[in-house]
Amino acid sequence: MRLSEQANGVLRSAILRAADDRHVQRFMGRYGMRLGASRFVAGETLDACVAVLRRLAAQGLHANTTLLGESVRDPAEAEAVAGEYGRILERIHAEQLPCNVALKLTHLGLELGEELAYANVERVVEVAERLESFVRIDMEQSSVVDATLRIYRRLREAGHDRVGTVLQAYLFRTEQDLDALLPLAPNLRFVKGAYLEPPEIAYADKADVDEAYFRLVETALRGLRDAAARPGTTETNLMPHFVRCAEAYATLGEQCAVLRQVFGEYREPVAV
Repeated sequence: MRLSEQANGVLRSAILRAADDRHVQRFMGRYGMRLGASRFVAGETLDACVAVLRRLAAQGLHANTTLLGESVRDPAEAEAVAGEYGRILERIHAEQLPCNVALKLTHLGLELGEELAYANVERVVEVAERLESFVRIDMEQSSVVDATLRIYRRLREAGHDRVGTVLQAYLFRTEQDLDALLPLAPNLRFVKGAYLEPPEIAYADKADVDEAYFRLVETALRGLRDAAARPGTTETNLMPHFVRCAEAYATLGEQCAVLRQVFGEYREPVAV
């Protein structure tokens, strides 16, 4: 590992440990926006956030917003968070903003119980469905990956379509997780991963993480190819597969190349 990557690892470790410190959290909650958080946080109130979302919409940008927080320790607080997400979705809908929400299951009580988190996130998803919006379940540290994927699978099997989740490329397990989810026609976002994980379960070297990420994109393209090659494809909606590839940052050229492999390339007939 190069010296720069070791330095980045040490810095990331320090930042993540500081983020879990209650004293640091109180300090940042009070002074963070003035110290530079405003570059990344839309606002401390929903009104302030909506003002930023309006500006992004005026620029032709679609956005994703979240209510900051995780690791809730009280069931009532977790239920209140779910209610607040419902109000955020209602406000976004009322403002006609091209925006959806992302949330963390530990913010909805996952560490207090899987059933509590499922009930809370389903409440939020049902609001999103009624408003024709969308909910992205963010992925967190490795200790909650299994529970997060179980909840996502339950939501999809219960018929909820307006919900997606996230897979982290730096975890060794992620390719198997993707293969297991593909039959659900999942809406997935791929990220490289930011949590501090032990080397027994996650890649530490940036080059290895990049390579793992590329393999996830290739798997998403394979899903498109398999769907296109399936008998009766002329009556099959391939759009969910295109969306999935786009969210995996597969280029238009890569997607077109997959379709050429299946259907060939049209050539204008030559009249003699």
